[in-house]
Amino acid sequence: MSSLDWVALTSFAEENIAQFHQKRLDNLRSLKLKTILKRKNPYLFKAKNLLTAGSLVETVLDAHLSSQEETLFGDFLEELAIYINAQVYGGKKSSSEGIDLEFDQDGIRYIVSIKSGPNWGNSSQIKKMQDNFSKAQRVLRTGNSKLHVQAVNGCCYGKDRRPDKGVYLKLCGQPFWSFISGDVDLYTKLVEPIGHRAKEKNEHFQKQYAKVINLFAQEFMADFCDDGEIDWIKLVKFNSAGGL
Repeated sequence: MSSLDWVALTSFAEENIAQFHQKRLDNLRSLKLKTILKRKNPYLFKAKNLLTAGSLVETVLDAHLSSQEETLFGDFLEELAIYINAQVYGGKKSSSEGIDLEFDQDGIRYIVSIKSGPNWGNSSQIKKMQDNFSKAQRVLRTGNSKLHVQAVNGCCYGKDRRPDKGVYLKLCGQPFWSFISGDVDLYTKLVEPIGHRAKEKNEHFQKQYAKVINLFAQEFMADFCDDGEIDWIKLVKFNSAGGL
């Protein structure tokens, strides 16, 4: 076990969080209104009584961006976790399907599937993770049948009050970051580097966001409004019966 180089970790986190902000900005700039409208439920918008082009466009855009940002930020946290573990325990990105991290500690080979939060999947997805754990364990024990392999589902935030799931451990939030680093306080220490230049980055993002909202609202009014009112029949037909 080695000590965590906090200067190097801070540099890594700040560099990669900058990439996260750039990716979310690039994603925003590349969006097309009609592409998003085809993927969303128009009946839901009607049920919410959205009456203006601006409110509907903002609702659609926010739902899309939230999903995209969760994925992008999850990728960042996974890379951060692997980087930290590599420094402390010599861990590495696993070559096994569905396994993100692999490392040795106290005579145990840990195989880790990293997720953002505790409520990340349905029963089928959890079953798939368990299958991946079983396959990885079989491969690792091929050359050493006595190798102790422990599967871990690591979640970057949240809690799970019953971590022992039988065939694997589920470590969420503080226990997860402590597990991969040996530092019980790491989960709070990460707040500062992750927030590096957040105000500046988000102010720039909000300016671009406002521009997209205005352009999308203008486009929506031209294509899906009649005399200033949303033409719901036209919108539903576009979404569910083909294009304009």
